Amino acid sequence: MNDEPCGLSVNADHNLIVTCLEVHKIKEFSPRGDLLRDVTLPDDVINPWHAIQLTNGQFILCHGAEEGVHRVCKVSEDGGHIINSHSGPPGSNTGQYKVPRHLAVDDNEFVFVVDVNNRRVTLLSPTLDHKRQIVSGDQFKWKPDLLCLDIQRVSE
Repeated sequence: MNDEPCGLSVNADHNLIVTCLEVHKIKEFSPRGDLLRDVTLPDDVINPWHAIQLTNGQFILCHGAEEGVHRVCKVSEDGGHIINSHSGPPGSNTGQYKVPRHLAVDDNEFVFVVDVNNRRVTLLSPTLDHKRQIVSGDQFKWKPDLLCLDIQRVSE
């Protein structure tokens, strides 16, 4: 791989999804390491940190740069356009992010977002509407930048 990877996930077909920050792409690799496709993201997706492919082929991704939008987007399967998004300019109010860095998606397509500089985890609906804050900044002793969701423990 010639581009620097930033975020990793695995899709329903057990293919590796690699988010490439600097080139604004998502790359999909087979379990054997063969490049299956190279998805170029829309121009207004700046600094994509992490992407997860949904079962319908669309992607949920988080992105943000110091001077720009900080948001979570649902992007078409071919990467050509943004279907919907959540947030905009960086901030600390409800519904705003300061470096949304990592995601997890549950079986019902609810999205968990790690917001690094606000030190919190936010829950979004499948349509990316704000539901609630899951973990607040005062509950963290550090800035979180990764998230792992154990689906089996959540459903028990």
